[in-house]
Amino acid sequence: MSVSALLSPTPPVFFFPSNLGLRLQLLLSLLPLSPETLMDTKWVTSELQWTTHPETGWEEVSGYDEAMNPIRTYQVCNVREANQNNWLRTKFIHRQDVQRVYVELKFTVRDCNSIPNIPGSCKETFNLFYYESDTDSASANSPFWMENPYIKVDTIAPDESFSKLESGRVNTKVRSFGPLSKNGFYLAFQDLGACMSLISVRAFYKKCSNTIAGFAVFPETLTGAEPTSLVIAPGTCIPNAVEVSVPLKLYCNGDGEWMVPVGACTCAAGYEPTMKDTQCQACGPGTFKSKQGEGPCSPCPPNSRTTSGAATVCTCRNGFFRADTDPADSACTSVPSAPRSVISNVNETSLVLEWSEPQDTGGRDDLLYNVICKKCSVERRLCTRCDDNVEFVPRQLGLTERRIYISNLMAHTQYTFEIQAVNGISNKSPYPPHFASVNITTNQAAPSAVPTMHLHSSTGNSMTLSWTPPERPNGIILDYEIKYSEKQGQSDGIANTVTSQKNSVRLDGLKANARYMVQVRARTVAGYGRYSLPTEFQTTAEDGSTSKTFQELPLIVGSATAGLLFVIVVVIIAIVCFRKGMVTEQLLSSPLGRKQRNSTDPEYTEKLQQYVAPGMKVYIDPFTYEDPNEAVREFAKEIDISCVKIEEVIGAARTPPKPKEHWGVWDESISQPLLDRTIPDYTTFTTVGDWLDAIKMGRYKENFVNAGFASFDLVAQMTAEDLLRIGVTLAGHQKKILSSIQDMRLQMNQTLPVQV
Repeated sequence: MSVSALLSPTPPVFFFPSNLGLRLQLLLSLLPLSPETLMDTKWVTSELQWTTHPETGWEEVSGYDEAMNPIRTYQVCNVREANQNNWLRTKFIHRQDVQRVYVELKFTVRDCNSIPNIPGSCKETFNLFYYESDTDSASANSPFWMENPYIKVDTIAPDESFSKLESGRVNTKVRSFGPLSKNGFYLAFQDLGACMSLISVRAFYKKCSNTIAGFAVFPETLTGAEPTSLVIAPGTCIPNAVEVSVPLKLYCNGDGEWMVPVGACTCAAGYEPTMKDTQCQACGPGTFKSKQGEGPCSPCPPNSRTTSGAATVCTCRNGFFRADTDPADSACTSVPSAPRSVISNVNETSLVLEWSEPQDTGGRDDLLYNVICKKCSVERRLCTRCDDNVEFVPRQLGLTERRIYISNLMAHTQYTFEIQAVNGISNKSPYPPHFASVNITTNQAAPSAVPTMHLHSSTGNSMTLSWTPPERPNGIILDYEIKYSEKQGQSDGIANTVTSQKNSVRLDGLKANARYMVQVRARTVAGYGRYSLPTEFQTTAEDGSTSKTFQELPLIVGSATAGLLFVIVVVIIAIVCFRKGMVTEQLLSSPLGRKQRNSTDPEYTEKLQQYVAPGMKVYIDPFTYEDPNEAVREFAKEIDISCVKIEEVIGAARTPPKPKEHWGVWDESISQPLLDRTIPDYTTFTTVGDWLDAIKMGRYKENFVNAGFASFDLVAQMTAEDLLRIGVTLAGHQKKILSSIQDMRLQMNQTLPVQV
């Protein structure tokens, strides 16, 4: 019986749906149809031309599949002869870097029991082998047709066999082998006495296809050498995504499936997920995303906007800001408006300010207040920042409450206070904070404490003390009260008080060699100031054996010495008076003198019109005075009255001389008034300007008013530095004003009550 007769029952061995009864054929693919296929005979229509051994074994035949496509198959059926060993070997298959290859076999097998008159050597199985090689070097006799060098994969048995009266049942089996290390391999099939048909053979490998997981892309990855192998595939974040955990990797198992993800990515700030989390697209206009993550883009917060896509923050509109600590998704806010309803309460030199919250807080809850203090002139034309002596309770800046206590202000002074409202973005605004202002004038206040006391002399029963006036008299010092008590151990004795109109006092009736604690305080019309800190002084020990003569001896010696010194001083003054006129004339007439009048040398100024030579007193230049009387009065102050003598009266005219050109002719009628030093009574003047006119210094009225010296109490406290500061630069004018101020102080002390 032929092979075809054994493999082709009636109907044929392999019935296709068309029931054409075509012979089963084996197919080999010369061109892979998918990336994972190495060989597939299903699509081959030409002869396969595989190698057989012996030639009487496997036979290549043509046929059609169920779709009427031509196919090539191999079949063998030498079941009537014993000891069969028929080999079939494919052509060389390139490995393509895979480590494990899978083989899919489709075949049919005839049931041995359905074949009559056959020996007991009939088989229903066949063996699958492979052989590795770096080159296509196999031949008809090489390698040897045996299990070694061929490597056996498995013995293949059908799930179903068929008989002559049945249609052919196709079996499909898949086997794998590896690891492979050479460039390629051959497949081989060994028949040991079966009646079978090899319909198709497909060699392929498994892989994990490229994929996107966790916003990361993983490349195509081949499976490992063993079915249980796990191959690591490193991943990279998709565009516009960032890593949130590392490393990024997936595991590819032996079946070509991804498993065990490690690490992840997420969409960057300004991008949101799309396309089922496989892409990150930019936020559109008017939206933003401030942080990375899987969340969507959000609309811009109030008072902000974006002008481009992929925004991570919305910029604030004009006039609105964010603080450095504000999150990007917070609304933009503005500065607060000014505080409202400011109330001031002045108490002498202290002040309480209260106010209400601004109408507009700017949309924030971090509202604070600053209080700015400014000291102003009388007409409030000029205001300057207050000095550091002013105290603010609880503080000046960063107030959370709407009330403040201000102290240590100057008496009889005008102030302006600005209450600023600020919040967390005020420092972002290019404009100053909004504020509400209030103008106040302080009242008369008691003087500050006397800073220091000194002991000038001490006897057995007395002490002479002096002290520094208060730094802030806050008015005219009327007198001083001195409190003293004897120190007895750890306690003090009974306190006694005396008053003094000067800043010195002599305490009498004290005990000898005793210690006394002394304090002093000043008084103005506003009352007494604080006492100075207690200071300890001690009297001397009294020597009872000292006679009256010896006690008076120092007084006698002192008087004689004083008389001698007086005579010497008179002689020196006369000499100085004589030489001063000569030196002055020489200086003025010399080139040096003329040069100095126009020089910028620090020792000479045009306003003072004076040259100060070492060891000399100030020269009074009469040409700087409009009235000759003023020049003579100032000159008369420089020397003792005994040095001024009228030698001769020239001329008898009663008309006042002309300025400058008639200085050499003085009438007797004006020579006597030159020495007139009548003291004006300041109580007869209603304003400071009237007083300045009376002493012929009316040109400085505006200087006094602009500087704030608008009352006699303030004028009486002025010093030479104050005059220079307000613009009185001529030495003669300074002396005249200071002399009148000294007279004013004496008159004030005489008109005020004195404590005894």
